Amino acid sequence: MPLVSTGELVSAAQADGRSVAAFNVITLEHAEAIAAGAERAGAPAVLQISENAVKFHGGRLSAIAAAAAAVARASHAPLALHLDHVESVELLHQAHDEGFGSVMFDASKLTYEENVRATADAVAWGHERGIWIEAELGKVGGKEGEAPLDAHAPGVRTDPAEAAAYVAATGVDALAVAVGSSHAMTERTAALDHALIGRLRDAVPVPLVLHGSSGVPDEEIRQAVASGMRKINVGTALNTAFTGAVRAYLADNPTGVDPRKYIVPGREAMATTVAGFLSLMG
Repeated sequence: MPLVSTGELVSAAQADGRSVAAFNVITLEHAEAIAAGAERAGAPAVLQISENAVKFHGGRLSAIAAAAAAVARASHAPLALHLDHVESVELLHQAHDEGFGSVMFDASKLTYEENVRATADAVAWGHERGIWIEAELGKVGGKEGEAPLDAHAPGVRTDPAEAAAYVAATGVDALAVAVGSSHAMTERTAALDHALIGRLRDAVPVPLVLHGSSGVPDEEIRQAVASGMRKINVGTALNTAFTGAVRAYLADNPTGVDPRKYIVPGREAMATTVAGFLSLMG
């Protein structure tokens, strides 16, 4: 079916008290697994390509974007294409031509004032082209190349009053907030601050986004959706599933050399993981 927009999916989820799951695409097999998992769950999903994934593909967005879009259009599930954690303005400006309906523009490493200015500029550019813009306030941490960050340290979590001012000043369509999760977690042990999620939900007029959801247990995700999270980002959990399945195959078949033989169980493990997360969305 035709691509749908992230904004459309999130708006429908917000109206129904649900959430939309967004999954990171690194390879073609990631995109295929996300589509397969969404079809099994009978649920929409977002295929998101991060700036780090673009760097993995030699800094070229076109090929992986075209592949993900082709997979999405061939699927029976409603799927959106999202460009994630974009720090480069040059990459942001490629989004429209490559078919993205939404971008997460990440100026969270800047000072608050610089973040506001840069994000407001990104929003103005995006809205002129019908692109839905997500941004981040607070420090989720855990991304490759960043120093380790304690998700429970003072000053890390998003302040509701500051969030309200930030949304008003930038005009963003959705806000990623720091409430106890962290990127790149391989164990699901994160404890979220659900009271803070509720205060943020009441303070800002746009949907809330949870990053680093791979490390969040099922019940915590269910509570987060009930508390007001409307987009749940998942990346590392897919890589963990894929790598585990590949390792298991190669352990049982140490002389195997055909990548199709181990990619198939890896892709299937990712699809199962996608369907599992989608079952939590409400």
